[in-house]
Amino acid sequence: MSLSVGRLGKRFGLSRSTLLYYDRIGLLSPSRRSAAGYRVYGDGDARRLEAICRYREIGLRLEQIGELLDGVAGRTAQLLEARLDQLNAEIGRLREQQRIIVRLLENPKKLRGARAIDKDRWVAIFRAAGLDDAAMHRWHVEFESMAPKAHQDFLESLGLPKVEVARIRRWSRDRGAIN
Repeated sequence: MSLSVGRLGKRFGLSRSTLLYYDRIGLLSPSRRSAAGYRVYGDGDARRLEAICRYREIGLRLEQIGELLDGVAGRTAQLLEARLDQLNAEIGRLREQQRIIVRLLENPKKLRGARAIDKDRWVAIFRAAGLDDAAMHRWHVEFESMAPKAHQDFLESLGLPKVEVARIRRWSRDRGAIN
């Protein structure tokens, strides 16, 4: 397969200037040039661009993408985990913004439309599903045991104060009664 800059860009929904920029910074260089000096991209280049696009979709910077694609030893997991941590923090900030907006609107029912669920709503859902206090405790114990960071993220997403999050997590680890 041989593709021009325009065709490769069209295939991936990118502008010609973006591909020229990628070439200029060494992120994606054409495998060859035509007799007239035009850039010609092959299958390997298209696969590399596909990876670039995938990494851009998750929010990695171009320098980081270059490191990943050029095989900088041990950086893949490190960069992806760091990005995941950034996303988790950003999600937490966005949830807090939702709660603030709902408070400013002075209408707690708007929180349901914001696709966020507070602690009271979760408890109501658990109760409706037939969970009693002991079953909810088991749920927290298992959540804390299997995915402690996700359990913390979940509790924080409810808008609970840090002290309450810590108390629930301690309760879940101690497998005792909440205090």
